Amino acid sequence: MNVVAIDHVNIQIPKTGVDDALEFYSNILGFEAEQIEEYKNGSRTLFTFRLGETTVLHVRPIDDFSPPDKSNYDHFALIVDMPISDVKTKLSNANISLLREGNPLGATGRAPAIYLQDPFGYIIEIKQKSN
Repeated sequence: MNVVAIDHVNIQIPKTGVDDALEFYSNILGFEAEQIEEYKNGSRTLFTFRLGETTVLHVRPIDDFSPPDKSNYDHFALIVDMPISDVKTKLSNANISLLREGNPLGATGRAPAIYLQDPFGYIIEIKQKSN
């Protein structure tokens, strides 16, 4: 078996966190929300953010949400096609604090990366595309 891409990641958030998710993932990070109206009218149990042409982030609001911790979650990583310095500026302008910076080794090699936390406790690595 040869996997060609990750299709989606699925996270849970508190039922009361839908507006926070839309603010963070859409307004700050710039991902397009999909199926939000279907979620709001009750015909879907989740909604989606489009991360790229072939990858989405499913968000499932639940009643009994428990924030992730190091025993059950570490992070997911996203590769961007812009300098990491531009991402840092964008996040700084939105008053988003960084947890750390680095030059981690990933599937496509080493490249500058930053780590931040979403409103629900999920850590996200945003990594510059390797040359």
